Amino acid sequence: MTDITLKLNADPYILSALREDVTSEDVTTNAIMPKSEAGQVDLIAKEDGILCGLDVFKRVFTLLDDSTEFEIFVKDGEEIHKGQKIAEVLGDIRTLLVGERTALNYLQRMSGIATMTRQMVKLLEGSKTKLLDTRKTTPNMRLFEKYAVKVGGATNHRYNLTDGILIKDNHIGAAGSITKAVQLARDYAPFVRKIEVETETIDQVKEALDAGAEIIMLDNMTHETMKEAIALIGDRAETEISGNVTEENVAQIKDLGADYVSSGALTHSAPILDLSLKNLHPVD
Repeated sequence: MTDITLKLNADPYILSALREDVTSEDVTTNAIMPKSEAGQVDLIAKEDGILCGLDVFKRVFTLLDDSTEFEIFVKDGEEIHKGQKIAEVLGDIRTLLVGERTALNYLQRMSGIATMTRQMVKLLEGSKTKLLDTRKTTPNMRLFEKYAVKVGGATNHRYNLTDGILIKDNHIGAAGSITKAVQLARDYAPFVRKIEVETETIDQVKEALDAGAEIIMLDNMTHETMKEAIALIGDRAETEISGNVTEENVAQIKDLGADYVSSGALTHSAPILDLSLKNLHPVD
């Protein structure tokens, strides 16, 4: 992440996370470390995966004490292996102790998402289909989780409701039909925004095409229905496959020739990558 992104967008969330962990004081640290003392601690990988979130990890400590220093041996997006030393953190021991859990929470979560994303991207290799994330993110973690998806090699879908037009089943119900929903969206929205429509049947696909949708989502369809729909759509619209797409079934989709496949599992089901801060000791 850039410094501007961190300061404008990430800092409020990181500070909130730190305040959640320290309501008035870290009573344990203050009890055993009443005075400032320089120390060093190592960031160690406890399993193999893709590293992501180093800038956020560092920011936790520098928000507590901007004199904290780091020696980093790996970059975001690189593979790491069990037992590997990723970084050394040097600073006030009290700062290292207070920031440890919050820094690791971000780094482990983001690295877990990047790791799962990289695995799913590899399963789609050889096809034109691009892997997308969704808005199924942890509240107040979207900035970090969507960044992790990008580091893992996939593409971000819309960031939030302001970012793009996606007419889903309940929008269609509210408007009365796909045709009416698309018309209303086109009348209201700036011309620079594409209109995407979620469909569940071939009849809905036909209606979305006739209404002029630029992207058609095929939601929770069978393999054969998706194949029929993509053939029907041709080059009249872009296609996105969605609905319970996981690491276990994503490879079955690659032969369909869709433009995109979106997976909420990237952000709502990725396990953390186990990382640890170890070997804390005073330094001269």
